Amino acid sequence: MGATHRYFISCLKNKIMDLGLKNKVIVITGDCRGMGEGIVRVLAGEGAIVAIVGRNQPENLKLQEEMEKTGSVAYTVTADLAEPAACEKSINAIAQKFGRIEGLVNNACVNEGVGWEAGRNERFMEDLHNNLAHYYLMAHYTVPYLKKSKGAIVNINSKTAETAEGNMSAYAAANGGRNALTREWAVELLKYDIRVNAVIVAGSNTPENRMTIPGEIAHVVAFLLSEKSSHTTGQLIHVGGDYLF
Repeated sequence: MGATHRYFISCLKNKIMDLGLKNKVIVITGDCRGMGEGIVRVLAGEGAIVAIVGRNQPENLKLQEEMEKTGSVAYTVTADLAEPAACEKSINAIAQKFGRIEGLVNNACVNEGVGWEAGRNERFMEDLHNNLAHYYLMAHYTVPYLKKSKGAIVNINSKTAETAEGNMSAYAAANGGRNALTREWAVELLKYDIRVNAVIVAGSNTPENRMTIPGEIAHVVAFLLSEKSSHTTGQLIHVGGDYLF
């Protein structure tokens, strides 16, 4: 049993939170490993209907089956979000299935290590597109439903936009763009009572000498999706112990 599973089971046993997410349809992008899996498990544990959008169909279906065995409602859409048409198609499929959407978690990403010194413009633009464009498109196609539900968007971003690591210019630029879009959307969507926040993820060397596990990040995501964070928008929330300091 991995760290994510242990954390998830511990939360269920101790009933750590009740965030009022029961029966709310939440879209989560990204393959069902690591971060995406942790988010799906925590939201399902809160009673949300989890709609998983990722390109790895076997993994998506495996996690869906696991969630259904626990009594949760899960639904999967297989899509390569690097294709703009797939973004619209996936949201349409979810909306047709459930008739509503209350939340979006933009999580899908891929770091192909496109640097600057030895990089090429074509690869830079491709990597930038693969890590930024679908955040915009998934939000764009989800917003009409979020207007009705007064829902929320959470963007999962990386600390690389702030701390830098070298040899990943495209990934850092994409994450900088995600940070900027988070705040821009928060302003633009405020009039619709749609909140937009970002969780900035970092591997963490804490005093306990351990890494932040997906479940800990997932609980922050769940809080930001809930009405208990009703006066929080446009924020970049860092989860990573003392790594960034």
